[in-house]
Order: sequence, then structure tokens, then C-alpha cells
Amino acid sequence: MRPFDYVKPADVAAAVRAVATAPGAKFIGGGTNLVDLMREGIETPDTVVDLGGLPLDGVEELPDGGLRIGALVRNSALAADQRVRGRYPMLSQAILSGASAQLRNMATVGGNLLQRTRCPYFYDQAAACNKRAPGSGCDALDGFNRGHAVLGVSEQCIATHPSDMCVALAALDAVVEVESVRGTRRIPVADLHRLPGATPDVEFELAADQLITAVELPPVPVAANSRYRKVRDRASYAFALVSVAAALEVRDGAVTAARLALGGVAAKPWRAREAERLLVGGPASEESFGRAADAELAAATVRPGNAFKVALARATIVATLRDLTHGGSTA
Repeated sequence: MRPFDYVKPADVAAAVRAVATAPGAKFIGGGTNLVDLMREGIETPDTVVDLGGLPLDGVEELPDGGLRIGALVRNSALAADQRVRGRYPMLSQAILSGASAQLRNMATVGGNLLQRTRCPYFYDQAAACNKRAPGSGCDALDGFNRGHAVLGVSEQCIATHPSDMCVALAALDAVVEVESVRGTRRIPVADLHRLPGATPDVEFELAADQLITAVELPPVPVAANSRYRKVRDRASYAFALVSVAAALEVRDGAVTAARLALGGVAAKPWRAREAERLLVGGPASEESFGRAADAELAAATVRPGNAFKVALARATIVATLRDLTHGGSTA
């Protein structure tokens, strides 16, 4: 690992000043992603700014019935919060389906949001990877791409965003609060991550000196009847092949509200807005769910190794919505 300077600021203002005045600096929360990348020589910060002592580890009620989640709240603590489990069960389920208990105990909400979109070629220094070395090419295009993305991809990168938590946050219209020396900024989670396009190495709608301080969840009544379903090769320690965060309200046999986001299939947490549009007002039937899934997946760009993901995503969407119909409101 390359030598680096270490700074532990006393407050948020000092943290953002430290990064603003030290080019090549990186924030570190739980370190579950950044430290791995530093060991591999992929991330080489000159300065590491440790956020561990900052008062950003609480979950607070908002006046409108939503929640404000500090960026340093541990994933395990957020998943166990009774307010999250009751109002936003898809979020608790998504967190618990990710990584291991040990990693969830270390990982922070802010760190999860900012983990790198990556694939095995990203870690392999002998492989061409435009994300790691811009302009070098993408060996995944014609290589082993079974786990790669089919939505939002480009000829420069087909890596899949790895987070489970972020998929649920995208479905819930969560908003990220960001601080810098220039002031406060608010960014919808659905807009935080960038599609690869021609610059897959630029992954976030953030400047290097901007610090995530909190995530706000608005009140989402339909989320009380929600579910996160993850399909993977093994039951633990595996990224999703396909995942679905869904919430559904059904009245008199018709869908009156729906939220849907996909993981494991896209270069970012994928809010399925076209599927939502088709679901609302339509019948709560498997045929209707299938048509909505087909419309969302129509833009898929597949490779020989990952073409199966389209059918798998369709089946997972339909199954999740069907379960919510049977278990949710049918007034």
C-alpha cells in the first residue's frame, strides 16, 4: 500500500476543509471498500480523512414523518431500526441481504452510497478497464460477463453497481445531503450515480471535496407494503444477479401506487419508472406485471454471458409484485 497522510477532523467543517485543501485526499468511513481498493493499488489517496469521530451516526424523525439518517450510521444499525423495519421494510431487507454481518457492522450508509461500481476486470491490473485506466478498453465486453449489466451500459463499461441498499433508497425517493466549503447541496439518490457513457471513471454527481452527511427518507405510505428480493448464486457473500425493490398498493383489484427499482442489472441503482407508469391504474395481475417488466427491460443491451438476466429480471419483478398483491392492501 502506498504511504499516505492521515487526518481525523473534529467536525464536518474541518473535514470538508481538509479535503478542499489537499488534492488527492479521500474521505473514509467504515473503510470496507476504500481500504480494499488501496490494498490493490487501485485507489492511491495522498491523504485519508477519517470521519469516524463526527456526530453523523443518528437516525432522526422528520416533521413530515420521514427519517433523517446520518452518513455514519452503520448498515446493521439501520437495518435493525424499528422505524425503518415498519415504514420501509424493503430497505431493511436490502441491507440484510448485502455482504456479511461483520461487514454490515463496519460499513456506513455514506460509504455504501459511494462504493465503486466494479467487476473482476476492475481489480485485475493486467486487464483492460476504462474505469480503472481511462482509454485502455474494456475486457468485459468480450470476456466473462455473466454478472455484468444489461441496462444503462456503454461500449466503454458494462460493470454492475453492487449495492443492495442503494436500490431500495432509489425506489424510496431518498435524498442525499452533501456539504462542502461552498455550502449544502441536496441530490436525489436516483441521480447520485452516473451511467458510464464515455467516462466510466466518473461515477458520481459529486465533486471530490463534497461530503455526504445524511440521507433523508420522505414519508412513502406505499412502502409499508414493500419487499426486496435478491437472486444470487449463493445465499451469502454474493452480489445480485438480479434484485428487485418493490412497493405496491392495490385497491379493488387495481394498482393505485407502485415503486420499483432494480439491482444487479444496471450500471447504477435502476429506478424502473416506465414499469411504474404502466403499473399504476392497471389490474393487479401477472399479465399486467409482465407487460410492465417487459417495457422496462426493452432497452436492455445483452452480451452472450448475461443475456439470461432479462428473463430472470422479468420473472423476479413479476414474482415480487405478485407476492405484494397477495400480502398487501386489497381494500
